Amino acid sequence: MKALIIDDEDLARAIVREHLAAHPDVEVVAECANGFEALKAAAEFQPDLIFLDIQMPKLDGFEVLELLEAEGKRPAVVFVTAYDQHALRAFEAHAVDYLLKPFSQERFEAALAKAQMLHDAQTMAPPPATELAASARQGKPLERIVVKDGPKVTVVHLDRLDWVQAQDDYVLLRTEGKNLLKQQTLASLESQLDSTRFIRIHRSYLLNLDRLVRIELDTKEHRDAILRDGARLPVSRAGYQRLRELWEDA
Repeated sequence: MKALIIDDEDLARAIVREHLAAHPDVEVVAECANGFEALKAAAEFQPDLIFLDIQMPKLDGFEVLELLEAEGKRPAVVFVTAYDQHALRAFEAHAVDYLLKPFSQERFEAALAKAQMLHDAQTMAPPPATELAASARQGKPLERIVVKDGPKVTVVHLDRLDWVQAQDDYVLLRTEGKNLLKQQTLASLESQLDSTRFIRIHRSYLLNLDRLVRIELDTKEHRDAILRDGARLPVSRAGYQRLRELWEDA
């Protein structure tokens, strides 16, 4: 098996590497200190197994996994982390195992054995990307959205996101005067966002309420949301009702 070690701590990577040294059938093809390095290494080496930290700078472990899935390149994953609160989400994302630092040699061997069994049985095909997205819904709402365009990765913080538009199997994200495309459905993204901040105002639009200035009634049946930058987005009757309910609750 080809293995990739991803952790922002030098010592943590060294410990995993030391444990793997006793297994000549496992080749460590690369070590990475952050998510961007991990994506490059995964594309270059096509690992069978990754040992993946969760809390890292730039991209966290779940964001790395999401981007690998989007490219159809997801290997088996053993999460290696100092935080136990992510365990449920990790297993819902079909992780092979979840190692909580500090772990023993025996615990590491058990995780590696699971990965080797999967590899030998040739059952390491990744689950559909929708399953990882579903697992994300079990936790707190997203704080940022990761968009990959070829080799370029953009992290969109939600306080900089103006609105989202459905475009078939993609969503268009409007942020800081730019449009970004991400392969995800609007319904899937909506389920991951804070419903008190991002409202479905139309079947094709999600709006960041912080950007809303007013609602204009153009005709008896047609309303527009006017945003801070002057943009106009259509508001359906159902969307207007959602807005009214939020205003009444406030």
